[in-house]
Amino acid sequence: MSKLKNKTILVVEDEEFNRIYFEELLHQINCKVIVASNGMEAIELCQKNAKIDLVLMDIKMPLMNGYEATKAIKKTRPDLPIIAQTAFALLGDKKKSLDNGCDDYVAKPVKKDVLIKLINKHLQ
Repeated sequence: MSKLKNKTILVVEDEEFNRIYFEELLHQINCKVIVASNGMEAIELCQKNAKIDLVLMDIKMPLMNGYEATKAIKKTRPDLPIIAQTAFALLGDKKKSLDNGCDDYVAKPVKKDVLIKLINKHLQ
């Protein structure tokens, strides 16, 4: 976990409870956390902050969904890892997330050990 220390993770999540959960979990592993409540905010933050190391992208959000936001972010930051996270885990969602530019996918409720493994995988 030491390689995650001081990594900056953007949590894109419109549900307050989920946002707090991710913030707490990421602080436990010594990551810096930035939050956005919609896709448009996420795009702006990624363009303005080169220190963001990884994005946890909610898919179903107001104003702009996670797929659209991912595509826009990847245009300017193609190497920035984006992990889709959604409560609507249906067969084919992982493929749809990957097809839309996400680097990985996790279904809610997200377990701490699963999330840490995914983050480690993409921040090597």
